[in-house]
Amino acid sequence: MDTGVGASISLIIPCLNEEKNLPGAIESVYRALASSGRFGDVEILIFNDFSTDGTREVAEGLGKKDRRIRVIHNKRNMGFGYNYTEGVRLSRNEYVIMVPGDNEIPADAIERIFSHAGEADIIIPYTANPRVRAFSRRALSRLFVAMMNALFGLRLRYYNGTCLIRGSLLKGCPMKTRGFAYMAAILVRLLKGGASFLEAGVDIKPREAGKTKAFRLKNIASVAAAVADLFWEVRVRDRSLYRAPLKRIEAVSGAGRKAL
Repeated sequence: MDTGVGASISLIIPCLNEEKNLPGAIESVYRALASSGRFGDVEILIFNDFSTDGTREVAEGLGKKDRRIRVIHNKRNMGFGYNYTEGVRLSRNEYVIMVPGDNEIPADAIERIFSHAGEADIIIPYTANPRVRAFSRRALSRLFVAMMNALFGLRLRYYNGTCLIRGSLLKGCPMKTRGFAYMAAILVRLLKGGASFLEAGVDIKPREAGKTKAFRLKNIASVAAAVADLFWEVRVRDRSLYRAPLKRIEAVSGAGRKAL
């Protein structure tokens, strides 16, 4: 595969009441792009998901300062999955990644993901320092990962990270899930369909302001429904489409990498 040097990238930045965090998230993106040196053409799609604080004004101000930024204002709250799906539809570059507007992912972590561009079709990050999150969130995350691995025969460390994915794969992937399970559903479909992947550990940081939206009852219910539908599709109805051997890329001694 190519090294990713000089490649193009589309960044999707979803925001729901992140007026205090969005500038820092964009600054982290800038720093990661500069330090990695991997990407030439860059577009940044900021989705204001019907925020009720000053996110709209902050996003518009950022867009005025950088012509690479496009701001999309949702007329009602649509959720992470919609913002990602719509961002993929609007994207025009070779790689696509979603970076949350809550500024939880530092520049070093984003740069680490960027550094693996070209080594696999999908770069899947996992949290290397999970203790920065509350115990309840860590426990729920471990339960979700164990459930997904058991249901779909995968051995991933994490399903909800800021994955770097080739845009051509995403545009050909059914993206039906609009809730918090959107990335898990995408990963299952693409990996079971034969896409290669590499897992990379990254350190995250606590939120600087606001609270996570993941524990809302409607979000938990939507995840359960999405996983049930995904199981029916991948394991029962369309199982013949999802029988490709897993193409996990592992680090080996020396400069090369190999697919297992």
